[in-house]
Amino acid sequence: QVQLAESGGGLVQPGGSLRLSCAASGSIFSINAMGWYRQAPGKERELVASITIGGIRQYSDPVKGRFTISRDNAKNTVYLEMNSLTPEDTAVYYCNAYIFLTAYQSRHYWGQGTQVTVSS
Repeated sequence: QVQLAESGGGLVQPGGSLRLSCAASGSIFSINAMGWYRQAPGKERELVASITIGGIRQYSDPVKGRFTISRDNAKNTVYLEMNSLTPEDTAVYYCNAYIFLTAYQSRHYWGQGTQVTVSS
C-alpha cells in the first residue's frame, strides 16, 4: 500500500511564504515524476509544478518566479516553497507522484490535499 502524506498548509497573509511537503511511503520500487496540483473553489484542478527524478522542473505561468519545487529522492519526498503569496493562490494543494511498485507496475498516486489560504 502506497500513501502520500502532505503537510505544511495553513493561513498566511498576502506576501507571505509557506512550504509544503509530501512524503511517499509503502512498498515503493521507484518514483518517477512528482508534482503539485491545486484546486480553488469552483475551479478545475490545475498543475502547479512538477519535477522529474533527474531534477527537471516545470511551473505553471501564475507561479513562475514565486514557487520552487524540489525533491529528496532518498526520502521519497517532494517540497513546494511558495513565496510572495497572493489571495489567488488560495486553494487545496494536492501532491501527485508516478510510482513504480515493481519494475513493471506503476501508476499515479494522490495525496489527500492540504488547504492553503492567503488572506489578511
